[in-house]
Amino acid sequence: MPTVGFGTYKLNGTSGANVIVQALQNGYRLLDAAVNYENEGTVGQAIARSFVPREEIFVTSKLPGRHHRYQEAITTIQESLFRMQLDYFDLYLIHWPNPKEDLYLEAWQALIDAQRFGLVRSIGVSNFLPEHLLRLKKATGVLPVVNQVELHPYWSQPEQRKFDQEHQIVTQAWSPLGRANAVLQEPVIKKIAQKHHKTVPQIILRWELQLGIGIIPKSSSTGRQKENLAVFDFDLSPEEVTQITNLDQANGRTKNQDPAIYQEF
Repeated sequence: MPTVGFGTYKLNGTSGANVIVQALQNGYRLLDAAVNYENEGTVGQAIARSFVPREEIFVTSKLPGRHHRYQEAITTIQESLFRMQLDYFDLYLIHWPNPKEDLYLEAWQALIDAQRFGLVRSIGVSNFLPEHLLRLKKATGVLPVVNQVELHPYWSQPEQRKFDQEHQIVTQAWSPLGRANAVLQEPVIKKIAQKHHKTVPQIILRWELQLGIGIIPKSSSTGRQKENLAVFDFDLSPEEVTQITNLDQANGRTKNQDPAIYQEF
């Protein structure tokens, strides 16, 4: 799985497909989609138009909460593939655990079987807390290979990262730049950026990489797309990594979406 991917949220229709083709031309090889983004057709069209061989593109999509029941989940994965005009997904995730509904175990069994059927190469989850992950392991003996979570300097998730690492789960950050919130104006990060002759987003993305996190930034600008990929030619010092990590806030989530209670269908 590429360490840096391209987020496709809100990229829809012809204009969205054009942006995704541009991202592939700029060097991205991981495309992150979801049923709830309502753009799987757009992503599939971009793949078909890009002239990049399918086997070189790592494609992710996600199961919505309304389809956690076993047979619905299997059918939804098939429908996702039909919309994208693909034979398989490289990675398929449960988008949210939706603990009040308490059907995520059923959904996880469906993903296990979808992998066995050849619909999906790897299976994972998004926004799962340690308690949810332990329940998956106890019930099925199978842990996700990826846990995609909100992660940025205001919400660095040390406990979740530690748990994932101990259980050989790759932590991947959605909203790695905090949805362009106030974190981009942080003086500490600006100072580090000036020292390295890099932009603030590049410093944040490099910080996440050095924490061992996969990242999926999104941008419609070809310049920023290239910039977000140009994060492998420098290193932050341990002190700089700590300075950024110390920006963590007790309630740093961007939209207060706590997986222990949040529901998304």
